[in-house]
Amino acid sequence: MAKKIDKKDISGLLSRWQQEFAVLVPSKDGNTTRMALWDGKDTGFLEWYRNVTVPPKEIFFPSQEEMFRFQKDKEGYHLEVPPPEESKRLIFAIRPCDASAMTMLDYVFESDYEDPYYLSRRKNTMLVGLGCTNPYSSCFCTSVGGDPSDASNVDIMLMDLGDAFLVDGVTDAGKELVGRTEGLVEGSKSDLARAAEVKKESQKKIMRKLDTKDIEQKLLSCFEDKDYWEKVSAKCVACGICTLLCPTCHCFDINDEMTKKQGARVRSWDSCAFSCYTKMPMENPREDKWRRVRQKVCHKYEFFPMNFGVIACVGCARCVRFCPVNWDITRTIESVPAAPATAAEK
Repeated sequence: MAKKIDKKDISGLLSRWQQEFAVLVPSKDGNTTRMALWDGKDTGFLEWYRNVTVPPKEIFFPSQEEMFRFQKDKEGYHLEVPPPEESKRLIFAIRPCDASAMTMLDYVFESDYEDPYYLSRRKNTMLVGLGCTNPYSSCFCTSVGGDPSDASNVDIMLMDLGDAFLVDGVTDAGKELVGRTEGLVEGSKSDLARAAEVKKESQKKIMRKLDTKDIEQKLLSCFEDKDYWEKVSAKCVACGICTLLCPTCHCFDINDEMTKKQGARVRSWDSCAFSCYTKMPMENPREDKWRRVRQKVCHKYEFFPMNFGVIACVGCARCVRFCPVNWDITRTIESVPAAPATAAEK
């Protein structure tokens, strides 16, 4: 049976968890919102929070981080590698779309090569999800396999019952934490019924629908259609906002920052929107903007599904809401020409 907690008692719940974890909650940073360390008292985010601007991926995959430092002397280079992060974190109220995105990043950072920087943070972090009851009109999670109440990618799931939250342990670690957390009471049958109704109501609020049937084949068939991609990319200004605020984008660049005989190797977020994204000493295979826009669309809806069996888009629509020229990836997907019929279909 799931537990329950009154909203007025959330501060006490977070305080108890704060004794064991570094607790991160939705926070305002000027005009930007992101997950940040809880100050130990403010729970005002429960009033304004819909989703954060900067996705929680930055907690595991920072926009900039030192991979190691180095010094050079007569004997050669000496490296100083930072130890794996072992501090325990708890992200409170992560939305299902962002939790799903973390699972996609797991595919990238632990498949062919295990990235110690990302994985050390990921394995020590508890995700406490919060069902989405007030989605943006631009959201389309249900069209890409998501759901505003999806609990499959979190450790603990909270559902908003109005004046209380239903608290349900999902993973073994989540169930164990819920089981030993004081201040939670047993949820009633009426609470479970109300939660089920909230889930149905939330699904109905996702008004935007996107047809992704056969999208891989469609993109493959029009890959060399320069005219189509030039038309699609015409108003893009290559600012990179859509990728930098995307919870599943994971491209990065690595540079050595040196001062005389010492320095650091730094990893930083990169974007396929930038003209220097694939620039090499002798050439740049994606110097044209249309090629870079094609890369973004095809990576999410063709290449990633080919490699990992899932579309690399969770329908959070940050790329739609924050684009300065209203470039909309859903309209692009809807405009992709139908793939030519095969001989069998003819």
